Amino acid sequence: MTLSPETNDIARSLLAYEAAGSTSEAVQSLAVRVCEKLRGPLCALAGVVWYRTLIGRALTLARSQTNSLGDFQIAENGSLQDVGKSSLQSDRHYASEADVLLTSHSIGLILSLLGTAVTLQLVQDVFPNLTITTESGTIRQFEDILKEVGYLNSVSDRLELLAGQHPSVEEALMSVSGSVRNTATVLEVLAVIKKAEEDEPETKTAKQERERYMN
Repeated sequence: MTLSPETNDIARSLLAYEAAGSTSEAVQSLAVRVCEKLRGPLCALAGVVWYRTLIGRALTLARSQTNSLGDFQIAENGSLQDVGKSSLQSDRHYASEADVLLTSHSIGLILSLLGTAVTLQLVQDVFPNLTITTESGTIRQFEDILKEVGYLNSVSDRLELLAGQHPSVEEALMSVSGSVRNTATVLEVLAVIKKAEEDEPETKTAKQERERYMN
């Protein structure tokens, strides 16, 4: 699996964020802590079996590039466990090559399976106030979400066209088309609200009005 520069940048940003929040009591490596924080939301989204498969694949790919992960095993709940004296233990406040590789392959697989918009939104939820930077600058995750919105709307349009061409499954196709368009609408509202919050922090009154409207 070839990792893109953007994938590596996201991984390094996550590791740096986790390192900045480290305490003297921290014992797990940075990569394990990042994966552990992502495990809960991803298991809730796609299931424990799916997550164990994903993290297992990421671990296999990372092991093919470094010898520092040989003592790691995956528990039934998907958590990573170091059953030996891994060299990562001594680097718990510093992102080693193995940390970067394991995190990068994990993010790369998540991106390939969930897409950019969902992945970045999930990362943003798990790591609040995280700024992801690449060689070309800061990743505009909300712009990426809006691109996905456009893609979903085009899919909905194509399904409606197919519905007109296939009367025997017209009702089913129209139902799927509506579901896709509803998803696009939810993503668009989410992106617009979040982007507005980033661009200009809302007042308490404005926030109350928005919450009242959303409810």
